[in-house]
Amino acid sequence: MHLLSDPWFVAAALLGVTLLGVSKGGFFGIGVMALPLMSLFVSPLQAAAIILPTAIAQDVLTVWTYRHNWSAWNLKIMLPSMAAGIGVAWLLAASLTPAHIRLAIGLIAALFVIRHWLSGRLERYIRPNTATGVIFGTIGGVTTMLANAGGPAWQMHLLPQNLDKLTYVGTVTILFASSNVIKIPAFAALGYMTAENLLVGAALIPVAVATNFVGIWLVRRTPVELFFKIAYVLMFLIAVELIRGSVADLWWR
Repeated sequence: MHLLSDPWFVAAALLGVTLLGVSKGGFFGIGVMALPLMSLFVSPLQAAAIILPTAIAQDVLTVWTYRHNWSAWNLKIMLPSMAAGIGVAWLLAASLTPAHIRLAIGLIAALFVIRHWLSGRLERYIRPNTATGVIFGTIGGVTTMLANAGGPAWQMHLLPQNLDKLTYVGTVTILFASSNVIKIPAFAALGYMTAENLLVGAALIPVAVATNFVGIWLVRRTPVELFFKIAYVLMFLIAVELIRGSVADLWWR
């Protein structure tokens, strides 16, 4: 496999799935870094297709864990709108160049960090209802398809509700798992579900699963605030580089 013979890509992929695994283990949010990081070396949609088998393997574990904890009202509103958002992103992706998608991912990642730094100020002005569920469900569908980053939009609707912790985690888990299943035919239609991408993704699954346990271990031993400060600064720098590179490509085209 050509990709696995590229040491730079392998390093980025291993770091990316490690971040995904650690995120599932308890450091929620840093998994968003995986796609921007891998997009520095391969096209964004190819990176997303490679990550997909890893994400689905993790979803099986998390959905089973939280199978009794979820909000029926939120899922009834957000699942259809999320599917619609993925459809919109699929239509857009077919006409966008890698530079456009890298720019979108860079902007999404930067906004994700800025949203985190604002730390709840935005949620104070949001009153969750059916309309916000549809709006943020759709936006999350678009961003999860293009940037594997549906969480920030979904959280904008869910967090202000002050749901029980397990109900909140279970609802987000089902949204992630459902989106990954829906993305399979979308990526296949775009031509990214190739044998090479699937094999590379499958090869990364053991690392991702193992790092789930690493995440649990780190949560208990690492100063959480310091860890997140470093992680979000790094994510912002990666986002800036994606924006810089994509703007340069588009400017000189």
